[in-house]
Amino acid sequence: MTERQYAAAGVDLVSAEAAKARIGELVAGTRTPHSVGQVGTFGGMVRVPAGMRQPVLVMSTDGVGTKVLVALQAGRFDTVGEDLVNHSVNDILVHGAAPLAFMDYVAGAALTVQQIAGIVEGVARGCRAHEMALAGGETAAMPGLYQTGHFDLAGTIVGVVEEDAALHGDRICPGDVLLAYASTGLHTNGYTLARRILLEVLKLQLEAPLADTGQTVGDALLAVHRSYSRAVMPVIARVHGIAHITGGGIPGNLVRVLPQGCEALIETGSWTWPPLFQVLQDAGRVSTEEMRDVFNLGVGLIAALPREAVPGAQAAATAAGVPTWLLGEIRQGAAGVRFTG
Repeated sequence: MTERQYAAAGVDLVSAEAAKARIGELVAGTRTPHSVGQVGTFGGMVRVPAGMRQPVLVMSTDGVGTKVLVALQAGRFDTVGEDLVNHSVNDILVHGAAPLAFMDYVAGAALTVQQIAGIVEGVARGCRAHEMALAGGETAAMPGLYQTGHFDLAGTIVGVVEEDAALHGDRICPGDVLLAYASTGLHTNGYTLARRILLEVLKLQLEAPLADTGQTVGDALLAVHRSYSRAVMPVIARVHGIAHITGGGIPGNLVRVLPQGCEALIETGSWTWPPLFQVLQDAGRVSTEEMRDVFNLGVGLIAALPREAVPGAQAAATAAGVPTWLLGEIRQGAAGVRFTG
């Protein structure tokens, strides 16, 4: 099969080379002192930071789900790339790890150079913000598997932490308090239900204003997933455990870090759901229980820590521009999450 036949089948090698050149520029802009080797090779390399006593690599792989469909509809591609990085940074932050390197994977059909560059531009921006190398990745053309112009996005992060400083949740104990860190919106979860309610039930356009949010529908749906690294890392030594509130909401994620004998009590009156979530519940006629299982409800991260450590933790979060509040506490009991008030 000649190159022209390959293009007719749905894979344009000329466009792929142009995209590769632009990606190479973006990757080069994220190199750090830990980067090793050349851009564009078969594998990415980074050094473990010098001076660590017993470094442990912490790895995570994830995607941004059907948020990519909103990006496609809006024609805005760089935000989901930044979402992917921030989501991944938070996933290793839960273990006390600092980000070291990232690799992305973009698969689609008949994507333009502008689309691919926009996606990777967001990834690169997220990496630079965390002083993390974008060590490489893959852009796969898959006509027949994806609809023309559609894509999926995933990434893998590598972080590092001293073994004796790694967080597993086992330090959480009765008497700890739960500190909530505000989300910027849906983050990267619950989009299948949110899109159905806003775009199908309410039949809203992305350009339409969304109730009391002060945003358009598109801006609310594409709000970038917040990174909590700068808010938490300055006080990470005082934290006993962290939960990143993603799919499964507060109950489905907080329970993952609770040791035996520790029950988390969430005070429902400690915060008011942001307007977006109230719109979703009212318009979609979604029960409060399901809302808690699907959405973060304005809580992007929860830290369990001693009460005396709260002022310092809140000061660090304020300095990073992240609102926080006391969400509840840990009591002795069967491991689980209970809402009170």
